[in-house]
Amino acid sequence: MADTTTVELDTEVHDRLTALAAARGLSLPAYLAELAAAQENEAGLARAARAFEEAVTRPGFREAFARDFA
Repeated sequence: MADTTTVELDTEVHDRLTALAAARGLSLPAYLAELAAAQENEAGLARAARAFEEAVTRPGFREAFARDFA
């Protein structure tokens, strides 16, 4: 069995999360795990976007990108 912990939430927030989980056919723990994974993915994509935006400022980068991926 996986380690577990208790999280204290306002009853309203708990009820809202439970309803959202149920609408997806998930338990609340499974739904929260999906939310955590989605946020981790979003953060990773944001880091990648920032890195790309920084990279395109380097001389010759745009031309090389266009050459290799156009």
